[in-house]
Amino acid sequence: MTIKPLIILPDPKLREVSRPIERVDDPLRKFADDMLETMYDAPGIGLASIQVGEPLRMLVLDVSKEDEEKAPRVFLNPEIVSRSDERSLYEEGCLSIPDYYAEVERPATVTVRYLGLDGAMHEETAEGIFATCLQHEIDHLDGVLFIDHISKLKRDMVIKKFTKQARLKSA
Repeated sequence: MTIKPLIILPDPKLREVSRPIERVDDPLRKFADDMLETMYDAPGIGLASIQVGEPLRMLVLDVSKEDEEKAPRVFLNPEIVSRSDERSLYEEGCLSIPDYYAEVERPATVTVRYLGLDGAMHEETAEGIFATCLQHEIDHLDGVLFIDHISKLKRDMVIKKFTKQARLKSA
């Protein structure tokens, strides 16, 4: 397995819309393993393939607690097919926006249809942090970042900070 470099804001690649996966094969399974290793190494609880430079509709996550056994999950071509009216508020962060956190309100429960690594279609209802993480990562597949769900003022400040950091690193 290989740890992949993470793409960091303000990289425009983060705004790309990812393309559907057309077939499940061994190279894709290896890439899923690499993504999981990258996510665990970061450390994080979710990672979309665009965050490692691959614009594929693929995400990995593991919302198990630190004292629990790891529970890695892989979702290919995920789509939200229903959302609850009830909302929940979680403090979110992002491996592509390091060390920045903000409260984001999202539907408390979602039902997601996705292709599994077994090549079969699945449908699952998620709630709590699992639902939040799925929505966050699916947003990435559509070029949306969690900072798009906060006020424009805060978002502009974050983008300005990361743009300045990127400029200093390249100088």
